[in-house]
Amino acid sequence: MNPFILKPQNSEKNLLLLEWRKLWPRPYDKHTVDPYTRTRVILMNGTEFENVSFSHQMNRQHDNNELRRQLALLRRSEQQQQKLISHLKPPEETLLEHTIGYEQLAVDLTAQLAKRVSDPALKNALDFALLEDFDHLYRYADLLEMESGVKAENLVGRYTEIMPGRPTIAHHRHPFDSVRHAMKNPAPPAFDMLAANIITAAEQQTMNYYMNVAAAYPDVRGKKLYQEIGMIEEQHVTHYGSLLNPCLTWLENLLVHQYTECYLYYSCHALETDASIRDLWGFMLEQEIVHLHIACELLKKYEGKEWQQVIPGGEFPAPLRLESNIPYVRDVLAHTVQNTALRENYVNVCTLPENAISLSIRILSAQRPRTCSVIG
Repeated sequence: MNPFILKPQNSEKNLLLLEWRKLWPRPYDKHTVDPYTRTRVILMNGTEFENVSFSHQMNRQHDNNELRRQLALLRRSEQQQQKLISHLKPPEETLLEHTIGYEQLAVDLTAQLAKRVSDPALKNALDFALLEDFDHLYRYADLLEMESGVKAENLVGRYTEIMPGRPTIAHHRHPFDSVRHAMKNPAPPAFDMLAANIITAAEQQTMNYYMNVAAAYPDVRGKKLYQEIGMIEEQHVTHYGSLLNPCLTWLENLLVHQYTECYLYYSCHALETDASIRDLWGFMLEQEIVHLHIACELLKKYEGKEWQQVIPGGEFPAPLRLESNIPYVRDVLAHTVQNTALRENYVNVCTLPENAISLSIRILSAQRPRTCSVIG
């Protein structure tokens, strides 16, 4: 499928949902929902957050009000989409149960992207953070069972294994060690470009979520856990965000954002098992194709560029499938659990020099002396 050559079913005039009732879909049933339907809802909620945030930042960097009016139109439509998606979460799903969905998404999305990308640096970045999100899932699952007796294995459908990953104490690094090299290929394969943008948005949404809910957690142990893991999510956003192409103009980046949304809604619609939510993904895809065409027009009008100069070809890769990745995660765990970051490199923690600043941060966090093994 190539969204650039499709004629949008919708029109610009129909972008805004003026009937409030249309923003209130029927929530999924938390007892019967497929775990990957839940994670798709979280993924697309985060994707809409990213696009709204990017649009606001772009709006502040331009003084052409005709351009800013078009951005405002796109942003209002994205806001409505985000509200609609967020209401798919049922009110009886607890904060901690919802968090299990966030971390299941983090594990299986990261693993799936890592299995498909072609850029070695991007794959290494995904594999590295994968083991940290894997451990976050284990720690939240432990809290859930301790507080309520609910086993997270049932929430994730046993598709995602719940066991220790790289221990959280080993995640805390100096900010200098979270910065990566931007991907060097000026025209990366379409899936690599999509993967970098998708994972950055997903981790940013997780970071924002923890920033907001940590203080609202009713138990002190929970507050401390959300605070600790939330700091790691901030590192992950820096980690992934630094991989993105810094040479794109604002309008080129707008095009990439809209293309990424189209691809994700296309994937969700192709793979969704819940009929009513699948229809919703299809509706969203139609709207995003309109957004994409507006972005194309703006790029041509203000920079004199065609979309092919930014995204050659435009054909979507195969849909992004959320599925069980247990063998892949086990393999990454077996070979890289001892890894840490040292500037732009990944090294075994036992090889860190005694004066490494990231090592000092981990010791201060643990309030105990260094040990060579991060799993001992």
